[in-house]
Amino acid sequence: MTQNHVTGMEASAVSVLKRAVELDQSSRFQESLVCYQEGIQLLMDVLKAVKDDSKKVHYRAKIKGYMDRAEQIKVHVNQLKEDGKYHEQIRIAEDATGYSYEVLFKPYISSTLTEVWVEDPYIRHIHQLYNFLRFCEMLLKASCKVKRIHLLTSQDEGDSGQQTGALAEVKQSLQAQGVSLELQYSSTIHDREIRFDNGWIIKIGRGLDYFKKPKGRFSIGYCDYDLRQCQETSVDIFHTKHTKTL
Repeated sequence: MTQNHVTGMEASAVSVLKRAVELDQSSRFQESLVCYQEGIQLLMDVLKAVKDDSKKVHYRAKIKGYMDRAEQIKVHVNQLKEDGKYHEQIRIAEDATGYSYEVLFKPYISSTLTEVWVEDPYIRHIHQLYNFLRFCEMLLKASCKVKRIHLLTSQDEGDSGQQTGALAEVKQSLQAQGVSLELQYSSTIHDREIRFDNGWIIKIGRGLDYFKKPKGRFSIGYCDYDLRQCQETSVDIFHTKHTKTL
């Protein structure tokens, strides 16, 4: 392994661990835990690659410090979950970027996740239907084995078949991937929330529709949602030992 490669890995580790500390200090513990774990793994890769003994001692001390903090967070989060008191809030500022579904939901996705409930009254217009499709794609690519997705939304009364046709196509496409989509409509639904059967509940003020319309079809952020500007909203995360059934 070249020195440049080692230097690159070290820079990546520093960046990820810096983010972990920032999230930790903001009490965004579940997110910080994911970053600590990723950063520690990067530092361990650096440790394996370096030859200098003094550097090895330095990296081992750093790794131990971060592992100790990650373990403290894990114990703290597990206790809050056990007591039913876990609550975390993320504030997404107007025009902020870096909040794709992959980034937002990753800390709460685990290998035990198999079923998801989405309640969102606004999965009706074309861009909202694409948002839901993108959310489903994110689940398929994530480190979990989702087998069933439930969607509760409102029906677009003025729809000429666009909403029902699009959701039927999503359902058929998911079925080909071994995932069932259960659709329900409600004329009184107002709240927006997403529940995972591993206990996590994510409530986004604007639901899945928190992205701004891109400035043009060939503007940065049109394809990559990490680069898409967001509308101001808040995200509240809770945990319960009792998962919801519809």
